[in-house]
Amino acid sequence: MNQFMEEAIRLSNLQDKGGPFGAVVVKDGKVIGAGRNEVLQSNDPTMHAEMVAIRNACKSIGDFKLTGCILYTSCEPCPMCLSACYWSKIDTIYFGCTHDDAAAIGFDDAFIYEQLKLPLESRGIPMFQTNRNEALKAFEAWMDNPNREMY
Repeated sequence: MNQFMEEAIRLSNLQDKGGPFGAVVVKDGKVIGAGRNEVLQSNDPTMHAEMVAIRNACKSIGDFKLTGCILYTSCEPCPMCLSACYWSKIDTIYFGCTHDDAAAIGFDDAFIYEQLKLPLESRGIPMFQTNRNEALKAFEAWMDNPNREMY
């Protein structure tokens, strides 16, 4: 088995608080960020193993872009973690368990994928657009800023 996947799985077995998930971010054959699920420990629903590993990797290299990096994770990333992989520009993802395996032990994220397909008015969390014109002013100021940096 790959040594980096072994480390992700090892981290998934450290279950003081949180679910059985672990992840590492690797660049040039070296782990630059590692994490395990810390949702309950931190009282933060975003502290999934992949999110922790991505945050640690970004701190490690001093950049928000993880181009050239590989994520090894004990389970297929949920929608939030997958989005973070795209935003951070991770090159490749290797995972152990599937999202169906996670659902079988009570970590089912299928409802989120279903919610994303629904129109705003039909989603489980009510969503309403308001004050668009005022909010657009920040976008206009952003576009007028010659020093803006895209990510």
